[in-house]
Amino acid sequence: MQLSKKILPIIVISQFFCTSLWFAGNGVMSSLVTTYKLPENALSLLTSAVQFGFITGTLTFALFTIADRFSPSKVFFISALLGALFNIGFILENQTLFSLISLRFFTGFFLAGIYPVGMKIATDYYQKGLGKSLGFLVGALVLGTALPHLLKDLFINLSWKIVLFTTSTLAVIGGLLMLLFVKNGPFRKPSTTLDISICFTVFKNVNFRKAAFGYFGHMWELYTFWAFVPVLLFTYQNLHPEINFNISLLSFIIIASGSISCVLGGYVSQKFGVKKTAFSFLFLSCVCCIAAPFVLHLANKTIFILFLLFWGMVVIADSPLFSTLIAQNAPSKDKGTALTIVNSIGFLITIISIQMIGGFINLTDSTIVFSILAIGPILGLMSLKQTKILGIPLIK
Repeated sequence: MQLSKKILPIIVISQFFCTSLWFAGNGVMSSLVTTYKLPENALSLLTSAVQFGFITGTLTFALFTIADRFSPSKVFFISALLGALFNIGFILENQTLFSLISLRFFTGFFLAGIYPVGMKIATDYYQKGLGKSLGFLVGALVLGTALPHLLKDLFINLSWKIVLFTTSTLAVIGGLLMLLFVKNGPFRKPSTTLDISICFTVFKNVNFRKAAFGYFGHMWELYTFWAFVPVLLFTYQNLHPEINFNISLLSFIIIASGSISCVLGGYVSQKFGVKKTAFSFLFLSCVCCIAAPFVLHLANKTIFILFLLFWGMVVIADSPLFSTLIAQNAPSKDKGTALTIVNSIGFLITIISIQMIGGFINLTDSTIVFSILAIGPILGLMSLKQTKILGIPLIK
């Protein structure tokens, strides 16, 4: 028990350091656009490149059951090292949009060996109170995702390349911490054979499917919201010219606020149940999606910022809870693969959402565009409730 208490902080710190790679490109996006003369849609393209890389990576890791057949800590370390290498590649001269997209793709590919594998390691150490443990872990992901925005603000008078140096260095340190101090967990049941069918058979479990579909609805909203937080702030400035935000700092605060709700959600779930708590958070974030176009037109900037902070908290709070439900309803020896394949599908959904919102933003100035984010949460809520459409169960 004492060992597991010491292990969780190490896993959390490692996850925080390594996931700072995720939005490193977004954190310096304005500098990249200026330096390399990138087109207006560079934000959605580079963000989607990371997501697509992550999807490809998770599919590879899942199909070959890598996290279940090999030491998860070693997989985590190697992935962190290679992810850091491709991240730092941004500092090379004479970059093109294609080369930047390629670097982001491979960074995303190796993030597949960090985020879901980190969760797999946590499930190997914790069975009781898994929701709380994953709350800390996803909270670390949130802070890591937000960190590049803070670094951009801190190093505003220095080269944007410092942000990339810092995030890559942190990723290497995080990988080393996991390799040196986190061995195979007491609840790990390694798979000794390659079984590609696991990626499909896990979905035969009804409770697993319900959790997975709820997660998919959540993912439609999450990364698109994170990617477009600076755009929401910039849109508000355009609608209210008298307002002038520190967009980098506010983006960090809004995204990072979710780390608090992840931890709180873990504790709340112990009292009210994981599924019920996840449903509540998904419902609240759905309300935010619908309300966003109207809140953007409010002249009170304090209300607007508080709204974004609340949205930043509820949009991610259900993530560790869905991961808990998925892990609890997957066979012990296949948990790594189950978490990874669900992650893969979830991140495929984020690409569709990011590109759709980005495309509509380029076509129209209407704020109603942001309400499209509600589609995912609505379907996720229906899945959790097993709602029938035209008499047909959404999940049989």
